[in-house]
Amino acid sequence: MNSPLICMTLTGKTLEEDKQLVNKYFKYIDLVELRVDYLTEEEQLYARRFPAMIKKPCILTIRRDVDGGLFSGSEFSRTCLFSRALAFADQDKAKNFAYVDFEEDFHIPSIQDAAMAFGVKIIRSVHNMEEPVYNLKERCMEMRKTGYEIPKIAFQPKKLSDVANLFREGAQMTDFEHIFCAMGAEGLPARILATHTNSYLTYTSPEELSSNTSNLGHIDPVTLSNLYNFRSITKQTHLFGITGWPLYKISGPEIHNSGFKKAGLDAVFIPLRSQFASEALTFAEQIGIEGLSISNPHKESVMYYLNEQTPEVIQIGACNTAIYRNKKWIGYNTNAYGFRRALDEFLGPVRIKRKKVAIIGAGGAAKAVAYVLKQMGARVCIFNRSINHAKQLAERYGFEYCTLEPDCAPILDEYSNLIVQTTSVGASKETKPGQQNHQEPNDPIYFYNFRGNEILFDILYRPAITPVMKRASLAGCRVSNGYKMLEYQAYAQFKLFTGLDFEEGTEDINFD
Repeated sequence: MNSPLICMTLTGKTLEEDKQLVNKYFKYIDLVELRVDYLTEEEQLYARRFPAMIKKPCILTIRRDVDGGLFSGSEFSRTCLFSRALAFADQDKAKNFAYVDFEEDFHIPSIQDAAMAFGVKIIRSVHNMEEPVYNLKERCMEMRKTGYEIPKIAFQPKKLSDVANLFREGAQMTDFEHIFCAMGAEGLPARILATHTNSYLTYTSPEELSSNTSNLGHIDPVTLSNLYNFRSITKQTHLFGITGWPLYKISGPEIHNSGFKKAGLDAVFIPLRSQFASEALTFAEQIGIEGLSISNPHKESVMYYLNEQTPEVIQIGACNTAIYRNKKWIGYNTNAYGFRRALDEFLGPVRIKRKKVAIIGAGGAAKAVAYVLKQMGARVCIFNRSINHAKQLAERYGFEYCTLEPDCAPILDEYSNLIVQTTSVGASKETKPGQQNHQEPNDPIYFYNFRGNEILFDILYRPAITPVMKRASLAGCRVSNGYKMLEYQAYAQFKLFTGLDFEEGTEDINFD
């Protein structure tokens, strides 16, 4: 079967707005889908004009609200719109709709016959906005009434295993053209790897109208083409990914895919959104993913499913990288390397041996930080909301521990030569203009008054300046975010994935 096409769904209010978007993204797409149900009522009457306004093949779609669209009128009204849009076919086929999308229960012989007579291909679709769809080949066969339709099945997966089933069934379907769509963030792997499901096309949306299709999980065509190198993906492409929950605003794909491109490797790095580490590993095995970056909250739970663990993972008690080799999952931790290298660059000539250091948090990232600080000879106190978690981590290295609350401010002050912030607090929003610092809920140590001589390292990198960083900087403190830590741990992962150095210096990494 041919490589999947890139189709951009147009949900503008006017034909002119949609035309401008086609012009903007022209080189990134193969065809477009005109969603007439998004047009104003007046514009809907002139949908027939649209194919002649652009120089791309176009799908005519009028999606009912029950199928996830906006059209709430009668079926008679919708039938009239279909008829109007397909009527008066031009001798130049480029000025006609190339495809029309009819739902599996929409059968108007006169319209169907006219479409076929005009050379308009019929997409016969089924949409389930609530549940996954199984027995995909059987369903497709039922929809191909004449044998010429292109069956389309779009569904909302409940979990990653539903998407795995789509891959499994789609891989066997090479007899006829079909379109498979797994919606939502969980379905993103199927959109990027449409070639692995033998899908005729994959859907995207222009960035300007992304809010209209947020429930569908569309990404924009530029991201699909440039970040994921969609047109170069084949069934021989090496697959890697990142898993976590909810897995928003990640930088792994940008770092790794740029590295693959730079090294000339036929590989792609994709997101796998899953609530459970075990499910992500199973999915990865099923579709042939060779290595995973493990993000929150799976860094600790994933250890239960690893066949082998490096001594560093065992000592730290967290894993952020898993390699699938010889049908075994091997766990590594590159967070420690990334933190150590980023911290050394940030501190410069400053040495923290025997200095008092505070770690804010006791999760997977904090475990890697504690491991490094122990090696560096620092005297550490762990501050965490759950005192039991703080105690467990502290006792592993002979550190002190304390509850993260206002009463701990004097102890935090004692351990303030370096403060390492490892929690997710501060990632969701910047400090609000005019808000008092001590009232800032997005600051994990809002109760602490910086003197100006502290050094603060926040492992977060979005936003680039977190509320606690801003407050510390205003007091005169040296501050750093975690972007360099992110980069360096990703470089170490890249070497584990490929055996190659992302940049000069990574050849010295030792994971044993």
